[in-house]
Amino acid sequence: MKIVRIHEYGGPERLVFEDAPAPVAGPGQVLVAVKAISVNPVDWKVCAGALKAVPNFALPQTPGGDIAGTVAALGAGVEGLAVGDAVYAFIGLTGAYAEQVAVAASSVARKPENLSFEEAAAVPLAALTAWQGLLKDGRDLAGLHVLVHGAAGGVGSAAVQIAKAKGARVTATASAKNAALVTELGADAVVDYRVMPVSGAAKDVDIVLDCVGDSLGFSLWALIRGAGTLARVAAGRDDPKPAEEAGITVTQVRVQPSAGQLGELAALAEAGAFRPVIAKVLGFAEARAAMELSREGHTVGKIVMRV
Repeated sequence: MKIVRIHEYGGPERLVFEDAPAPVAGPGQVLVAVKAISVNPVDWKVCAGALKAVPNFALPQTPGGDIAGTVAALGAGVEGLAVGDAVYAFIGLTGAYAEQVAVAASSVARKPENLSFEEAAAVPLAALTAWQGLLKDGRDLAGLHVLVHGAAGGVGSAAVQIAKAKGARVTATASAKNAALVTELGADAVVDYRVMPVSGAAKDVDIVLDCVGDSLGFSLWALIRGAGTLARVAAGRDDPKPAEEAGITVTQVRVQPSAGQLGELAALAEAGAFRPVIAKVLGFAEARAAMELSREGHTVGKIVMRV
């Protein structure tokens, strides 16, 4: 099979498109014939060496965490799936840039029927990050005021839709050029924080999901009322202690694979309450170009590779 690897750290130019033995589904695993892969910022950070200090993280490595495809084989003990099923998964921070992937069954869910493989591949990492940041410990969002900072990105656009589907009032920050998109996704109010203070449009916020991690963080914390929550997807250099001292719960969102949560996201998608935003679809052989687009950071929505 074909696979994309890095043998040394650097930029997208370090990606090597090569042959490798096909994996085998071990006990509790699903072998997926991959149809589409999405590109996330963590992919090029891994290539640059962001994980090289992690124990047992050795080169060569295959980037990528998001896949959609069909079940090619089932390992011993796997139930609830069958060969040929259309599925999608977040497999972790590495391993997805390949034509076949063996992944824990606990990470794999059936693909939403109304989404293409390309659309489905764009969902897992970003939407699970938003889900786990907003719905930690089964939190009920009905009637709450949620502020999504950085709502036009992959995580932010998912968060707006999830919060709205769960009954929250949603205020979002986005640039003027992306305001219409974020409004279409369900935001009740959109603020271009570059030209006006967020406090002018958002007060008494229950949850802030910070997808940016910039210096605006301190002013956003001041908008959280009572025993509210600051969920940090992107942690900047600011110190969360002032927020904690004010009685705010501060959490750092570290996304985890979850077939159950992907199943719930699939239900939202099939009900028309959730859809991924796709910026561009490229071929698998264009992995370098896809990663470079992600690294440039100028696209709105997800970059996907068709396998």
